[in-house]
Amino acid sequence: RAVPGLVAVVGMALAREVGVMMERAAAFLNEMILWIFVQYLKRVFCLKTTTHCPYDDPDAAFCRKKGVRMIHRRFWLACSVWAWPMAVLAGPQREEDLADAVRHALRAAVAAPGAPALAEVADASAQAAWVQNMSPRLARWLQRHQKSGPAGALSAPEWAHEAMRTEALQTIWYEARRAGLEPSLVLGLIEVESGFRKFAISSAGARGLMQVMPFWARSLGEGDAAVLFQLQPNLRFGCVILRHYLSLEGGDLTLALGRYNGSRGQAAYPRAVLAAQKRWAG
Repeated sequence: RAVPGLVAVVGMALAREVGVMMERAAAFLNEMILWIFVQYLKRVFCLKTTTHCPYDDPDAAFCRKKGVRMIHRRFWLACSVWAWPMAVLAGPQREEDLADAVRHALRAAVAAPGAPALAEVADASAQAAWVQNMSPRLARWLQRHQKSGPAGALSAPEWAHEAMRTEALQTIWYEARRAGLEPSLVLGLIEVESGFRKFAISSAGARGLMQVMPFWARSLGEGDAAVLFQLQPNLRFGCVILRHYLSLEGGDLTLALGRYNGSRGQAAYPRAVLAAQKRWAG
């Protein structure tokens, strides 16, 4: 029994290391293609404006045209080499095979206990202070980023009243802390994933504020994906899943966010979430 467990641990460690190496390779290739693009523009501009021809052709105009074509070919070849690993690293989020113990643990974590209740006075005070700080900031964000209707009302009516925003923030704080996450991280993820649209549906079928895929409701819940449009179930699923991915990635938040988004190994999505988190922190 010990040997299979050791093999599993070593396998997970190797998978994490491979993921980190692939992410670093993708970042290096991104920087390389940017450098190539800059050199491409400089060479094209130089060949189109210079009177010197690097070839032995007496026709300078033909020579410049030939040089530009050569640079074009090299540039698009570099783009194709760069795009191949990007295609490997990207991809839609897939349903994963979970070990029975992991599935039972996640189901227990998702099981709804009813309305959030804080037993400790200190927790209640911390939550109230955080909600009081975030409520006007969320209202300003919604006013800036959500289109207004014909009567000047927000296009997302679930946030039209302060009481609704307060309930959402209280639940975000509770579910984030319950999963061992920073509430500002959850706010940043919601901003990037759904733009605080409670009934958002992505092209891949992800639903709600935290854009939870329906297969999670089938795998961990009662199978009804409609619950993902409800405030607390969506936040419960999203926070538990992100915590699960953090555990899989050994605490590496960048890789966990990439796995959550289905873009593990690419830096764009984690950077966007972490930048949004900084705006909500404090």
